[in-house]
Amino acid sequence: MTPQSAPRPLPPAARLLPGGWFYGWYVAIACSLLMMVGVGVGYYGLPIFLKPLKDAHGWSTAQVSWAPAIYFCVSGLTAAIVGPYVDRYGPRRFMLIGSLINGASAAMIGIVNELWQLYVVYFVFAVAFGMSSNIAVNAILARWFIRRRALAMSISFTGVSLGGVILAPIASRLIDVGGLELATPILGALVIITSIPVITGVIVFDPRDVGMLPDGDTGASAPPPAQQALLAAQMRTWTRAEAVRTIGFWGILVAFLLVLIAQTGYVVHQVTFLEDRLGSRSAAAFTISVTAFGSIIARLAVGIFADNVDRRLLTVILFVVQATAILLIIHTESIAATWALTLVFGLTIGNVYMMQSLLVGEIFGMVSFGTVFGLISLAGQVGSGLGPIGVGIIHDATGGYTVPFTITAALTYLAAVAILFARPARSRAAEAAAPGPALRSPSGAD
Repeated sequence: MTPQSAPRPLPPAARLLPGGWFYGWYVAIACSLLMMVGVGVGYYGLPIFLKPLKDAHGWSTAQVSWAPAIYFCVSGLTAAIVGPYVDRYGPRRFMLIGSLINGASAAMIGIVNELWQLYVVYFVFAVAFGMSSNIAVNAILARWFIRRRALAMSISFTGVSLGGVILAPIASRLIDVGGLELATPILGALVIITSIPVITGVIVFDPRDVGMLPDGDTGASAPPPAQQALLAAQMRTWTRAEAVRTIGFWGILVAFLLVLIAQTGYVVHQVTFLEDRLGSRSAAAFTISVTAFGSIIARLAVGIFADNVDRRLLTVILFVVQATAILLIIHTESIAATWALTLVFGLTIGNVYMMQSLLVGEIFGMVSFGTVFGLISLAGQVGSGLGPIGVGIIHDATGGYTVPFTITAALTYLAAVAILFARPARSRAAEAAAPGPALRSPSGAD
């Protein structure tokens, strides 16, 4: 075992929270709060802001769709750049700076007057999101949990869905009352007021920083051989060059590139698409809450058993259900069926992101999670950026959403095939079974 430095004291929140519970669960809940405000405003705010921006400035669907395209692509690029530094130094400084900029840039969306200003604001918004949210939270949970990682991530990612359930209708109501000029500063302030205390008072990057082990293990006795092999695989260091030479890397990357083109392309245009069918923007905006509610239920349910099943097969099922739900939504005129299918779509949406994180952690481990996940997240975020703009362009060209949403469904079916190739490299098996070095906290981690 490599000598460890003296553990740091637990953060301030540990003195207020009930004892007798593994602190990693508090970290997972804290990450859930961060995801609720960061992703809730950044991701679920996009479909709410889309039509008011069009109406206020006379911009086309395609023009406005470039804003979320910039958001997703730039945030993915930022995560890819930041990822190796998160592994090396810890995510705290990135989360603090990113959260401040995130809130400030969200507030500025309501005061833009020119299209280029909107793009600049979303560019800055994206950099902040890439620094503070997805890459950082996933890297933290990958360190705190191994055997119970799916359950921990399901708790954390529930915050994303709570952002849709809680913040989407609040944002819609604020827009109705005072327009984007009122809604976006309030939402931006919410991001900052929530994030900073959580990051400084609760979050710890690595359990070993505070004298703990992943999953709450005590280390009192040697783990069984199977667990030793699992831990050794998790502690393996991967370079990006090594990762990109594996089939598993490309299986994950291609699958989530395709599915996030489709999923985000639909979600960002969901409110605009359903407004006429449901009769009002408020009713259409409420479909975001229904989608998010379904995501919460399904993610928590999947988190209970996903640690014990074939995650590739589970991901295939999620992709197929999602694609079929979109096809049925666009080909029904029934209001009741629309609501029911929106819920079914929601049952898949949150788990798609969680399965991406779980598959990366399963194949590439915890030590190099940020390094590898940053690249795969970049592809997924580029897909998330291409989806809305592609749907917007095809909508304007065809005069409706039937053609673009049919294409997104087809891409999701293709993603289901690609994910079957997301398997660990065979050549790693023997090395993973051998004893590995002790997991160390990164030098200077905060």
